[in-house]
Amino acid sequence: MKDDAPLLSPQLILGAYASGIFPMAESRDDPEIFWVDPRRRGILPMSGFHISRSLARRIRRGGYDVTLNADFDAVVATCADRSETWINDEIAGIYGTLHDLGHAHSLEIWQAGQLAGGVYGVALGAAFFGESMFSRRTDGSKLALAHLTHHLHACGFTLFDTQFLTPHLATLGATEISRARYRSLLHEALEMPVSINAVSFDPSPQPVLQRRTQTS
Repeated sequence: MKDDAPLLSPQLILGAYASGIFPMAESRDDPEIFWVDPRRRGILPMSGFHISRSLARRIRRGGYDVTLNADFDAVVATCADRSETWINDEIAGIYGTLHDLGHAHSLEIWQAGQLAGGVYGVALGAAFFGESMFSRRTDGSKLALAHLTHHLHACGFTLFDTQFLTPHLATLGATEISRARYRSLLHEALEMPVSINAVSFDPSPQPVLQRRTQTS
């Protein structure tokens, strides 16, 4: 293998996700990539996404637009545009390739024509592997996750993997499960022929708020 050959390939990445592991780098400038297999895994239950009263008010107020796969590269670049990031050039490049192949997806929140928030990840079967998210405006990432979770649920996804549980995700209903439980849910999800395009993407806030009423 040539020294400058890429370390990652679409097939390697997809096989890793199907096995329950994912790649990271120590920093943007570190070319080394390592594989992560957490003992405890963060997930966002499809039927348990928590929309607080304040977030519900923000959704009702509107003043933002939502798109699916409108600017994948910009979402990845913005997620990496921070003082500490695990997204190096090779990781950014391979996820761009996965997007071109229809495996990686982004959801964007726009305000005044500018990206205000977003999230991206990989879809396999009925599993969505959330990779990273960002906020450029208040509640940007919360709005992105609210709309994405609703769409994934409508399409028939059963597993939203957040990799780790953070305080921010916990406020949205995310929880932590064992590696064994995660792999059981992953196995079930991979057996289901689900597509992120199974239903047309609806950017309006009403379905998201209606689902909050149904699950509260």
